[in-house]
Amino acid sequence: MHHFEQRNGTLFAEGVSVQELAERFGTPLYVYSTATLKRHFEAFDSAFAAMPHLTCYSVKANSNLHVLRLLGSLGAGMDIVSGGELYRALLAGVPASKIVYSGVGKKPEEIRQALTAGILLFNVESMQELIRINDVARDMGKVAQVSFRINPDVDPKTHPYISTGLKKNKFGLNIEHSLEAYSLARDLPNVEPVGIDCHIGSQLTSIDPFLEALDKLMAFYEKLKAMNLDIRYLDLGGGLGINYNEEEPPHPSEFGAALTKTLGQLPLQLILEPGRVIVGNAGILVTETLYTKHTPSKNFVIVDAAMNDLLRPSLYGSFHRIEEVQPQGRPEQDVDVVGPICESGDFLAKDRQLPEVRQGERLAVYSAGAYGFTMSSNYNTRPRAAEILVDGEQVIVARRRETYETLVAQEL
Repeated sequence: MHHFEQRNGTLFAEGVSVQELAERFGTPLYVYSTATLKRHFEAFDSAFAAMPHLTCYSVKANSNLHVLRLLGSLGAGMDIVSGGELYRALLAGVPASKIVYSGVGKKPEEIRQALTAGILLFNVESMQELIRINDVARDMGKVAQVSFRINPDVDPKTHPYISTGLKKNKFGLNIEHSLEAYSLARDLPNVEPVGIDCHIGSQLTSIDPFLEALDKLMAFYEKLKAMNLDIRYLDLGGGLGINYNEEEPPHPSEFGAALTKTLGQLPLQLILEPGRVIVGNAGILVTETLYTKHTPSKNFVIVDAAMNDLLRPSLYGSFHRIEEVQPQGRPEQDVDVVGPICESGDFLAKDRQLPEVRQGERLAVYSAGAYGFTMSSNYNTRPRAAEILVDGEQVIVARRRETYETLVAQEL
């Protein structure tokens, strides 16, 4: 559910006309809905109310400071994967004690930054990383709380690029050899193993893979208890999917009920790392039609948004629903919606049935709130889009559009 809807022949974001936003701020333009962000976070977080839990929003999905500040004000912690994301989370006012640090390649300086801030824990992904965290913590006179990311070898039935819980993936430690890692952590003086972590993939449309992974983690937890380790946190990561097209992902309440039933009264605080399910359908990308072109084999709608603005269609072949900002009621035709980038892979949609679109008319690309702007780039020396946050009838410039001057500022 989101707060983008057609009213009187034009698309609105909450109480604001998207056409007017495009005219005022230009395109390409990301537009986010405050009401949708609040609704999605509260729906997810409340699904786990029956057990001790911490909902750590996955910053990589959408790292805009205004989004982070809003979610932090609702009680969210943050799941980060870089020093830059730590900086953003702290700048947005999120307490360090509600931040968990994931990712396979933490640099020593990033570990120092996290220890200085006092984050909750590190999700460790290799033996060498564990030793490095211990060494950095020793040099700082600190003890780092850690959990290990366990790779349970569960197929999440999602795109291979966003599958993270199989043996062949780069993430985590093999479940059969993880006991060695916990044993080493127990003996190292400057780390304390306090949790178990798992993340099997993204855009999951069934809870079955989560439950399969959880069964394996619970068996592993019993082995850790036998080692007299004080495990207090169970981090199940994120990955719950959203509706882009015809998917039917489970509601967070269904997910929460299943986990509550499985975990029962275990003395563990659950950590969850939702990203897409919070912000995915809370944002749209608005783009203007530059030209239309008809060839003997194809109809093209050439727009001013490109793969540098929204990479998912080119990278994953992902479907994003596209609609006219101001529907004209013309007949549909089969088109490719493409951008100005000099790559054949630069498209937002292929072989899509859309009403005839004319030069100067605008389109809205839905479900663009997650992995949209955060994956954008300056390829072809294109300034990145502006980001607008709508709250009722209030319009907040969450990020100004880049200029040619800002693009070259670091080179002068």
